[in-house]
Amino acid sequence: MSPPDPPAPDGPEARERAVRSGPRQGYGYGRYMAILALLIIALVALNTAFSTPHGASGIEPGRPLPPFAVPLATGNVNGDANVATRAGEGAAGRLPACAVRGPQILNVCQLYEAGPVVLALVVDSGSCPAILGDLQAIAPSFPGVRFAGVAIKGERAALRALIRRQGLSLPLGIDRDGALAAIYRVASCPQVTFAYPGGVVQSPALLSRPSRARLRARVSGLLAATRARQQRGVAP
Repeated sequence: MSPPDPPAPDGPEARERAVRSGPRQGYGYGRYMAILALLIIALVALNTAFSTPHGASGIEPGRPLPPFAVPLATGNVNGDANVATRAGEGAAGRLPACAVRGPQILNVCQLYEAGPVVLALVVDSGSCPAILGDLQAIAPSFPGVRFAGVAIKGERAALRALIRRQGLSLPLGIDRDGALAAIYRVASCPQVTFAYPGGVVQSPALLSRPSRARLRARVSGLLAATRARQQRGVAP
């Protein structure tokens, strides 16, 4: 003869134990939801990684352009980019980048001292450098704007061939060691930056090749914003 059943537990703690030790009827559904959640998280992460590599998006509006000086593709000067902000920065540069100038050097400080700047960062392969031809096509309509390009990890022979092929006359520099990719937060190819005289970034960078109409509109917006700053007495 078996002993009588113990009395049913009572109280909130006993009821909680009963719920935890009850049949696992929802196990399959819970596992399905957990797997679905992991898949969603993975898809979001992949989308973020491919749309904005390393979280990069160019220099934020209102911030100054990082200084640099690089050899021109059409010249004979060799060497890595100088990105030093002061003297004696070792690998970044022995002299401040703004002080490194010459007829065979592209210096961003020299550009923004002369007016608003439109700067395209490209690589010298694929269709990305086509933006340089777009910039050159619209440049005559904006004589006060300084247009220039820099090839990240560029090779002089390939860039000279590109210059001949596109009939380029705008200055094109070579960033041989790729230093600008980090300091300009390069997110895509091309990346086009718009800056006021004095080097402050005016608007978000273009992270893909736009139509020429859109490119004209962005440069027109840069000029209009520059005039507005000047009327307000904002110093470069």
